[in-house]
This record gives sequence, structure tokens and C-alpha cells, in this order.
Amino acid sequence: MSRRFVNDPRRPGNDPGLWIEIAEDIGRFAGRPALFLDRDGVINEDTGYPSRPEHVCLLEGIVEPIRRANAAGWPVVVVTNQSGVAQGFFTWDDFADITAHIDNELAAHDVRLDLVLACAYYGNGQPPLDIADHAMRKPNPGMFLEAKRLFDIDMGPSAMVGDRVSDFQAAVAAGIKAAFAENHMQFAMSHTELRPFADLCDYLAP
Repeated sequence: MSRRFVNDPRRPGNDPGLWIEIAEDIGRFAGRPALFLDRDGVINEDTGYPSRPEHVCLLEGIVEPIRRANAAGWPVVVVTNQSGVAQGFFTWDDFADITAHIDNELAAHDVRLDLVLACAYYGNGQPPLDIADHAMRKPNPGMFLEAKRLFDIDMGPSAMVGDRVSDFQAAVAAGIKAAFAENHMQFAMSHTELRPFADLCDYLAP
């Protein structure tokens, strides 16, 4: 499996606040639902602002849902806010190293990510990334809508896994009806459609 850049924020002339990296075999996903995943707290433990691969620990529970999505022909899409770049806690090169590490960890389980979108824009960040309420930053749905555009995703039956209210607000705004969280009861008042993470595998392969 390999991915190519739609936008590499490290390259002159590209958008400096957006990382968009897509599977080479994009065509096979046209018209399919997708499994959307936040990164920190969903794919790996949330340790704050991880800046090195050794700071990242894969959450084993996410492997089987990714496996089922891969088998069903659903693209697996990461949608992650990365304000740490705007705040100077780490660089896009650091983000690249961590992404490669996560890819390797998942490949050891024979599963894959098909699209990685990250938004570094943050109102209290450093210029030129100090943009508040950027369309691509969750809770806005921009990253989801960009994934839909790139893959022609069927959003209605797609699924989102997150760990913050902003994840689910963005998913709902993009037309996703099925959202899952490990601590789903925490969000019962803010998102009535939220389902327990334990039900995700059955949803992906009923």
C-alpha cells in the first residue's frame, strides 16, 4: 500500500496548514461509505502533543474495525486536528515520522489507512497558521467534505470514531449518521446518535 500527497504542507506553494495524503488505488472506493477516525485517543493513546514516534502507542482495539473496513472495501480516513504544529510543539516533519510509525504498526497487523487529513490551523497559533475557526478544523466539516470529494464517499452510511464533541459535530455536519466512542455515555447529552465503540465491528460487518 502506498499513498501520495494531494497537499504536502512542507512544499512551497502548497497550503501550509493542511496535510492531505491519499491512497494510490483511490478509484476502487468510488461511491463507497468510509470509516472516519480521529487520531489521538482513537488510533493511538492521547499523550498530549506527541512529537516523536516513540511517544506513540497504538490502541489495539482499533485494529479489528480497520480490518473490517478494509475487507468491506470502505476507505479508512484519518481526520485529525494538529494545532501542535501551529503552536510550535512539533513540525510537519515530526508529524510525517509519526504517521509513518502508525502505518508500520498497522501494517504489522495487515491493515491500512487510505487517506490522512490533518489541519494545523489554530486561532492562537503562530503565523501563518493563526486562523480561528478554519473550515478544515473540527468541529467544522471541511476535512470530511474534502474526503468525500476525493473518494466520492457515500456519507450517509459512513461511520465516525472520535473522543471529543468536536469530532461528532464535524461528522454530523458532513452528513454522517453513525458515530462511535469508547466513552459514549459522556456525550449522551450532546450527541443523541452516539453509539458504543463495542458495536462498531458489527456495524461494519453485520
